[in-house]
Amino acid sequence: MAARGTRTAAGDAGDRVSQRADRSRFAYLADAFRQGLGQAGYVEGENVAIEYRWADGQADRLPALVDDLVRRRVAVLVATGGSHFAATAATTTIPIVSRSALIRSSRASRRA
Repeated sequence: MAARGTRTAAGDAGDRVSQRADRSRFAYLADAFRQGLGQAGYVEGENVAIEYRWADGQADRLPALVDDLVRRRVAVLVATGGSHFAATAATTTIPIVSRSALIRSSRASRRA
C-alpha cells in the first residue's frame, strides 16, 4: 500500500478466486491502516489516496510493483511480508512502514 495526495484506484479485473482469498487475509491490515489514518485526520478519497499493489504470491513481482510506486512519488510505503525487503532496496527517501517492524516494536514496549 502507498499513500499519496490524489485518489487512484488500482486493481485486476480478472483475479482468480484463490487470489481474492489471499488478498482478503490482508483486509484487516488495510482496515486498521485506514482507521489509523482517520484518527490522524486523513480520510481516503478526501485528503489521502491509498494505492494497493498485490504480488499474488509471486515474490519476483515485488521489485517492479515497488518501483512503480517509487516512480509515482508516493508519500509513504506500507509493506507486509517480503515486500519490506523490496521497498528498502527501491528507496532510501520514502518512509516505509512495515507490519513486522510494528509488531517487534509493540512486543518490545510491552516487555519494558
